[in-house]
Amino acid sequence: MRTDIRLAIPSKGRLQLSTLEFLAHCGFDVKQSVTRSYVGAISSLPGVTVLFQRPRDIIVSVANGGVDFGITGYDVIADANAGERTCVIHDALGYGKCRIVVAVPETWSEVMCMADLAAKAAAMPYPLRVVTKYHHLTGQFLRRHGVQPHTLIDAEGSLEVVPEIGYADIIVDVVETGSTLQQNRLRALSDGTILASQASLVANRAALQRPEVMQTGIALLEYFEAHLRGEGQVMVFANMRGASAEDVARKLHTQTTLGGLQGPTVSPVYPPANAAARAGVGNWFAVNLVVRRSELTDAIQQLRSIGGSGVVVTPVTYIFEEQPDRVRALKALAGDPTV
Repeated sequence: MRTDIRLAIPSKGRLQLSTLEFLAHCGFDVKQSVTRSYVGAISSLPGVTVLFQRPRDIIVSVANGGVDFGITGYDVIADANAGERTCVIHDALGYGKCRIVVAVPETWSEVMCMADLAAKAAAMPYPLRVVTKYHHLTGQFLRRHGVQPHTLIDAEGSLEVVPEIGYADIIVDVVETGSTLQQNRLRALSDGTILASQASLVANRAALQRPEVMQTGIALLEYFEAHLRGEGQVMVFANMRGASAEDVARKLHTQTTLGGLQGPTVSPVYPPANAAARAGVGNWFAVNLVVRRSELTDAIQQLRSIGGSGVVVTPVTYIFEEQPDRVRALKALAGDPTV
């Protein structure tokens, strides 16, 4: 029985870079081993060993218990169909977004939707040849839409060129923008999206019974959720003059973007006696609130319109609130009686 805790992350490509960046933003900087390139460590999680693996190998390692946690695409997790041995504990890490789609040659002008594809397959003299890396998901989807008969063909590398080469009729593959399909004269069907995917965190079910693994899972989820909640938010500080804290709060609530999370924080400013004399009539208060970065310009203008000055803006790294739903669900999965 292993006693260490293992986290597998992608070993190459954009998904690896995005995962390393995401973990760093969450406070989990990964340092790759100098002597073993497939191994890393996280100083803030001293009991965790990081393993670099191919995205498809990650879910296999998690399912067989060789790894406790893995970050990979939800498309890979869903296609592995290993739900009895694994559980997805976070399915929306916010990067690596893509779709698995059914795409046909542009010359198939009569095939615009899955019903058209089913009619086309039924009329063909041989089973419709579908090239894909997602055999489980593709087979399910085609059967559900009555696309029969068909045969699934496996292939590595770029699938977009396969129909033109001639050993498959259509493809089922991952797309981000769809530009690669267009370049290869392919077209996604209007209702041919099998799955929307993004980076996800998956765990081995049996490993979660180990207290130290469960605590690591909770730590990952707490910081992931706090980072995602804080992403795109900024903290705004300003000084305002008013008769009282309640008076300042009322002014803030007249503006559309100055509500903050549970409301703005207003507190008295205590200047030296001579500074108060110079300030003239009225008391000064410090205002603190969180706004969306996209609304920052409006927020500053609104603060100025009600007398705000000395505005200071700083990024928000984390927003920790009450216990996240995903942490509560993880504890429930392990039978935690405190949930």
